[in-house]
Parts: sequence; structure tokens; C-alpha cells
Amino acid sequence: MATEGDPTDFVKVLHLLVISFTWGMQVWVSFIAGFVLISQVSMHTFGLVQSKLFPVYFYCLLGGNAVSLAVYAVYHPRELLDWHEGIQMSLFFVAVIMAGLNAQWFGPSATENMLVMQEIEKEHGLGNQVGMSSNREGYTKLREQDPKYKEHRSTFYRYHGLSNLCNLIGFFCITVNLIYLALNLGTI
Repeated sequence: MATEGDPTDFVKVLHLLVISFTWGMQVWVSFIAGFVLISQVSMHTFGLVQSKLFPVYFYCLLGGNAVSLAVYAVYHPRELLDWHEGIQMSLFFVAVIMAGLNAQWFGPSATENMLVMQEIEKEHGLGNQVGMSSNREGYTKLREQDPKYKEHRSTFYRYHGLSNLCNLIGFFCITVNLIYLALNLGTI
């Protein structure tokens, strides 16, 4: 159902707030919070915090991106899109897909493997050190000696990498749309 005419001021403000919230949350979670946290707490505490925050983060992204897509789609009927609007619509759609993949698949799979890894690490006295570079020898030795750990670690990093890729693609999509929105403001 396309809506004719310009959106109301309420819809404009809603759209701007949602896309700004989504972008700001992505900046904070992707580029600030994780790096600060990993340098201040033990590896297992870091993993536990991330396992609790990421589902909320991914579902907030999914919701915010879905609202942005819906608002944009309602005021930009597919039949009337120019190429700029088509790109924007596609970027909103891709951002929804990326957040959905993270919320439903990559995030839970990475967390599941991380929790198994942490149990194995605890059995070997690992995981209580702060920072990623401490006790590398212990982790290397564990990987070499325990095939179950090695398998879960490999699976974890696969899902973690795919999750990061989806997150960065979604961030790029929202950044481009936010820039386009800013460039088309009548005034500030």
C-alpha cells in the first residue's frame, strides 16, 4: 500500500530517529564497546556479556531496519522509484536481511560454539585472563591436543566472521542511506 504525497512531520521525525538510532547503535557496538570491554574484563566474562547483549542488539537492528524499510517503501512506490530511490530501497532491504541472518542464525550459532569452547577452556584453566593476547601458548596447546575444541573453535570463528561481515554490510547500507537522507534535508 503506497501512500501518495509527502510524509507527515511525524513520519519524517520517526524515520530520522529510527535510522539514527540504528546507525548509532551499530557504531557503539561494532567499533567501541567490544574493544573497550575486551581490554578490561576476562575473556569468559567478555564472551558472556556479548552472548547476552548480541541477541538484543541484532533484534533491535532487525526492528529498526524493518521500520526504516517499511516507512521508506510506503512513501516510495516501487513503480515510481528513480534509480537513487531504488538503491536506497535495496540498501534498506539488505540491512534487514543482514540483521535477520545475525539474529536468527549467525549470532546464536556463534554463541552456542563459544559456550562449549568456554567449558573446555575452564577445564584447562584458561579464559580468566584479560585481553586477547594473553596466554596464547595455552590456547595453541589446547587446539593441538583437543579435537573437539579445535572443531568448535573453527565453527565459532566461521559464524563469528559471517556475523561480522553481515554487521558491516548492514552498517554500510544504513550509513549510505543516512548520508543520502542528510544530503536531501531542506534545512537543519
